[in-house]
Amino acid sequence: MGNFFKSLLGFSSSGKAASAEEQEKNKEKNFNILKYDGVRAQNMHKLPYAIRCFNEALNIHEDYETRSFLVTAYLATNQMDEALAQINKMCELEPADLQALQTRVHILFMMDKDEEAMRSCDRMIELSPDNAVAYFLRGKAKKATGDALGSIADLTKAISANDGFSDAYLLRAEVLLKLGQSQEALEDADKAIGLNPEEELAYLLRGKIYAARGDENRADSDFKKVLELNPFNEEAILMQGDLLIVRNKLDEAVSFFDEMIENNPGFAKAYAERGRAKNLKGDKKGAFEDLKKSIELNPDGDEAKLIEGQHSNFNNLYKGGIF
Repeated sequence: MGNFFKSLLGFSSSGKAASAEEQEKNKEKNFNILKYDGVRAQNMHKLPYAIRCFNEALNIHEDYETRSFLVTAYLATNQMDEALAQINKMCELEPADLQALQTRVHILFMMDKDEEAMRSCDRMIELSPDNAVAYFLRGKAKKATGDALGSIADLTKAISANDGFSDAYLLRAEVLLKLGQSQEALEDADKAIGLNPEEELAYLLRGKIYAARGDENRADSDFKKVLELNPFNEEAILMQGDLLIVRNKLDEAVSFFDEMIENNPGFAKAYAERGRAKNLKGDKKGAFEDLKKSIELNPDGDEAKLIEGQHSNFNNLYKGGIF
């Protein structure tokens, strides 16, 4: 160990000042020790130590691969600003690296920096004009910034570049539904399901489309399919329960949410929706208790925001529902 520190300080094993060549060899040796210690630590999920190793290695000299390891470690520890700083450096070092640009876009999405993400997508398209993923990501960014028509245009380009791009069909269906174009949205959802029959989000979206079109039976069938694929999909649970409320099957709705709450006692939104069913049945006390429990479990949720700072007419809290 003493020899290791001497090498770090620029001494040979004999204690004499190392030559320039020896110093360079020692630097490279120390770099490799730190880099691969970091890789081993990362594989063992010892991320703070891995981050320290990668940073120390980069202090010795630049290495693109080590920076990529550091980005992954920062993301795994939810250090978004640090991950972004590292991926920015990678994009400076290799401006034509499409994978680095794509990673940058994903980081920016996680940080809600959609406008900035769009600029990286523009760069990807400059480098690769037929890149379906780049158009898809830019369409996603435009959707997030409220540019629905621009989003549809980019998603259409993504589909033109890759006719089997199920995620692009799915996202375009979501945008079309928001624009009230349910028939076109349904066609895209059907296409996404045809391409990927095990994708729960595709059935969930198609169920929402059917619900918007008033086709409650098909909506219910799709929500049940989602729960076959993933019994813990909370959105599908809420949708299926709310269909019972829409159909005025209030006792069934209460029983349905009873079961869901029994399976998941921390499911705040299920309490709120059970309360809505109870309120429609005339059980004001039971509805109030459910609403109170929902807010207790999720003090930042929609129900808490509705009631905050006011003594509202209780019925108003349950207007609208999901549909």
